[in-house]
Parts: sequence; structure tokens; C-alpha cells
Amino acid sequence: MQLYSLERLNFLIVDDNKHMRALVKTILHALGSKQVQEAADGADAFKELRHFPADIIICDWNMSPLDGLDFVRLVRTGKDSPNPFVPIIMLTGHTEMHRVVEARDAGVHEFLAKPISAKSLYSRVKAIIDRPRPFVRTKTYFGPDRRRRKIEWKGVERRKANQEAKAKAAEGSEDASLSQSEVEALLRGM
Repeated sequence: MQLYSLERLNFLIVDDNKHMRALVKTILHALGSKQVQEAADGADAFKELRHFPADIIICDWNMSPLDGLDFVRLVRTGKDSPNPFVPIIMLTGHTEMHRVVEARDAGVHEFLAKPISAKSLYSRVKAIIDRPRPFVRTKTYFGPDRRRRKIEWKGVERRKANQEAKAKAAEGSEDASLSQSEVEALLRGM
């Protein structure tokens, strides 16, 4: 297992509980981090992002006036967002599946349940470094690719190019040459 030095990473901790902020900050310093800023809620954190270049944000879910999910959505899709691509770790004591899915769908990279430990926090930071995920933009979502593992799909192809390539191959048409995209589509379907 490769260990990373966190000394050059900038962390922003967003939590309305000052004791939790102090705990997370202490853990980050123990892991080697030197640059850690704090904010008491999502609104303050968004202001902080304007002049602090956070590499990773650790954000609590339950805060007011701007909670963690609204903060994540603001960072990801706000027109004046200083860094919509910053990795975000959601920190919460509520770990029901619907909450994990809701956080993921808001654009969170990692989910960390309270109570936290140095090991669990480091594992989430390490996951962000080890497995960077490309960002995806659709009509209803902007954030890191929500698929964590590569799945070989064996069902009916939804994409038109894949359907056309398979139909052409099945017909055995006289024009048997396939374009590179059709070949790749066929290979993905296998």
C-alpha cells in the first residue's frame, strides 16, 4: 500500500460543529497536512473558496443556513463557483442508503460516516488520489462519474451506434468493413 504525504494539499473543512472541525483538523495535521482552512457553514465555505485554493473539501451534511448538499450543488453548478471540480468528501452521521445515493447524485466524491478516525479519513483521501474519476455533465448532473467499477454490459445496447453495428454484422451485408467506432462498439458489447 502506497502512503501519500498530504503536506502540500490544501483542505477546507466545512462543519457547523467547532469540535468536529477541530477533530478533523487535528487528524489532517497528524497525517502531515499543513494548509487547513475552516468554515462554519456552506455559505461561509463558498466565500472561503474564492481566496483559498482547496484541493479537497471535507463537508458535513447537516448545517444551516446552507447545508452540505446545497453547498455541494453550489460548488458543482454555481455560475460563480471558483472550482467546480474540487473533490468533496461528505461527512455525516446519517448513513442510510438513500442519503449515500443523494450525496453521490449531488456530486460528492466520497462519503465518510461519523464517528471518524484517522484511518477512515486517510482512506477517503487516498481513494481520491488513487482513483481519480472523470467529470460528467448531463442535463441533470455535473460531478464525478458516479460509476465506481467497470461493468461489462450483456443486455440490449441502448446506443444507436452499437445497435447499427450489430445489425450490420448480423446481416452479413456485402459491405463487411466496419468503421473503428463500430468495431469498438461491437467489442464493448461482447
